[in-house]
Amino acid sequence: MAVRAPSSEIAEVPATVDVVVVGAGFAGLYALHRLRGQGLSVRVVEAADGVGGVWYWNRYPGARCDVESVDYSYSFDEDLQQEWDWSEKYATQPEILRYLNHVADRFDLRRDITFGARVTDMVLDEQTLRWEVRTDRGDVVSARFCILAVGPLSNANIPAIDGLDSFAGEVYHTAHWPHEGVDFTGKRVGVIGTGSSGIQAIPCIADEAAQLYVFQRTPNYSVPAGNVRLDDETRARQKANYAERRRLSRASGGGSPHQPHPKSALEVSDDELRKTYERRWELGGVLFSKAFPDQLITIEANDTARRFWEEKVRGVIDDPATADLLIPKDHPIGAKRICTDDNYFQTFNRDHVHLVNLRATPIERIDATGVETSDAHYALDALVLATGFDAMTGSVQKLNVVGRGGRTLNEAWAHGPVTYLGLGVAGFPNLFNIAGPGSPSVLANMVLHSELHVDWVADAITYLDERDARALEARADAAAEWVQECSRRAAGTLMPQANSWYLGANIPGKPRVFMPFVGGFGVYGEIIADVAAAGYKGFDILED
Repeated sequence: MAVRAPSSEIAEVPATVDVVVVGAGFAGLYALHRLRGQGLSVRVVEAADGVGGVWYWNRYPGARCDVESVDYSYSFDEDLQQEWDWSEKYATQPEILRYLNHVADRFDLRRDITFGARVTDMVLDEQTLRWEVRTDRGDVVSARFCILAVGPLSNANIPAIDGLDSFAGEVYHTAHWPHEGVDFTGKRVGVIGTGSSGIQAIPCIADEAAQLYVFQRTPNYSVPAGNVRLDDETRARQKANYAERRRLSRASGGGSPHQPHPKSALEVSDDELRKTYERRWELGGVLFSKAFPDQLITIEANDTARRFWEEKVRGVIDDPATADLLIPKDHPIGAKRICTDDNYFQTFNRDHVHLVNLRATPIERIDATGVETSDAHYALDALVLATGFDAMTGSVQKLNVVGRGGRTLNEAWAHGPVTYLGLGVAGFPNLFNIAGPGSPSVLANMVLHSELHVDWVADAITYLDERDARALEARADAAAEWVQECSRRAAGTLMPQANSWYLGANIPGKPRVFMPFVGGFGVYGEIIADVAAAGYKGFDILED
């Protein structure tokens, strides 16, 4: 399907609206549809030239979702669910982007989206409790409500490596891949980073490159996607069962319908243990970390998963010494998000693929011709930075959000993000953050998570309007208690034992705070529903 380029007419921003939404990914598009449907004037501001959010920018080879396509999709419209046919179990970036463009066209969303404009400032007028929103094009719009739908994984992390700017070859970041693609045929390519994007891209780059050097600082756990084409019979069966599938997903820990084994990993027989892990291995991807309910609670249960995983991975790597370097030893399996791959580990059996252990020989500098480590120089024609994101808070921090008393959101979060329910921030009335810190966020299916948050915000606005109230504002004491609750729940798991981007550990100088809510997607949904039912307990309702 051809994607229409935004026109100058579409790009016009009205001076006053009810709601400004920042971002036109999954959350932003649904926010526009839902809020416009209840009679509010809405303007979405998007820095890109099209819809899609992270799926607009992340076009690196091998980019694929690690949640099954049938689940990683909107649930708000039954006709949409029935009419769209996913071609694969785990959709690739181009297919997800086609889906989002289909949604934008089907619900006539583009007329209320301004493309090619980046929000620079959002300043609260304390007298009117309205927000003045400015863009880098000079647009100025006044809004009663602001919704940040910028995504927790959208601010690319560029590593501070000495001499990076001096490299004379091609340099690419997986989060800003050229739309026309890249041809690595016959080239000497270096990839820095073996997180999710690196693990997905490396096998594809290896298919083209003459020589591929993978610079690994930290090995990661990854499970094969087990991806398959979906036939008509499978799609029909999935669609017929969509209602139950969605019900199970909303009640689950991570927003997918697959339930963990009812018993502890330590209570089942060796045969049942292995069968359970085999089923999860065949299912593929990130759900391997949720095979048993105590898998991320005790190290003893976690070790059963780790041993199974290691046996599988060692079985496909020819060189035991290479396997030793590719197998993590510094964190429990699942404490970092398990990656999803397509023959990643097998790639290192190829003669032209070389693994460089940066723990033993760190990068000292990059020069015009390549990468210099502490013991060798690697001559390169192209360099790929698969170095991920300043996650959870990075995209919000790029905005100059100014609340009560001239205090910025960055100042409020200087020692780590402080939110109430992940939705509200004390001192910032009528400002809502979607799927960010203090919510399940990246630990859940982000599409259903976006719908959950947007629906909650939409209902809150209706609640205010029915009472002629001006604003909803999180109380400082409620936010402090919620941060403590999130920390307490995280401390009861193995999650904080990994130096992960959940903690901000990949960004030098970033406060070490475990940012997501680990209690589960279904539990979180019940909590925020209870808060709303109790008259938005923990929020101040500001009357005229």
